[in-house]
Amino acid sequence: MPVRAVLFDLDGTLADTAGDLAAALNAVRSDRALPPLPLAALRGYASHGARGLLGAGMGLTKADADYEPVREAFLAYYERGMLGDSRLFDGADAVFDELEQRGLPWGIVTNKAKRFTLPLVEYLALVPRARTVICGDTTPHAKPHPAPLFEAAKELGFAPAECVYVGDAERDIAAGVAAGMKTLIARYGYFSPEDAPDSWPADGSIDALPMLLDWLPKAMR
Repeated sequence: MPVRAVLFDLDGTLADTAGDLAAALNAVRSDRALPPLPLAALRGYASHGARGLLGAGMGLTKADADYEPVREAFLAYYERGMLGDSRLFDGADAVFDELEQRGLPWGIVTNKAKRFTLPLVEYLALVPRARTVICGDTTPHAKPHPAPLFEAAKELGFAPAECVYVGDAERDIAAGVAAGMKTLIARYGYFSPEDAPDSWPADGSIDALPMLLDWLPKAMR
């Protein structure tokens, strides 16, 4: 790909955070005398945010009267426990080393709010390696709107067309396409039965994070 910078989604692309998200959901279930759900039942919804997890784990939608209080309880549990089991996907550090060796700056664009993103990025030792970190509340719009990706490209000092965005959710690809970026699907990430990644208009996909390197220039021009 003729790109000069790389942008990553966070949950399900750079970091495996499903365990801590599922633990927060199960804490909410416990408060309501419901049995815990196995991680396998929730993992596929971990990139769908609170709405997706509450739908899968509690059967709630935004139309339900108790959706907001349950959502706030879920987020409170997650904030307290989000640094428990979360980790980078295999090969991440080697990928960062190679990107830096090739002179390709990289950053993060996530829909996760700052109150969760910044402590997690620090915990995962991504500071100061990530040259930009754009959160769900950094700009007035979150993905699938392209505004966060425009902001990330601006902070890196490149045109959007010079960037590739890697993500595991449909909104990631939609945002990348809308921003005029190259896009890659992280197929090792989180996919629910309702997801249909083969229909997403991405430029390609990777089955493991290190496979990203095969798509990138050997050196910055």
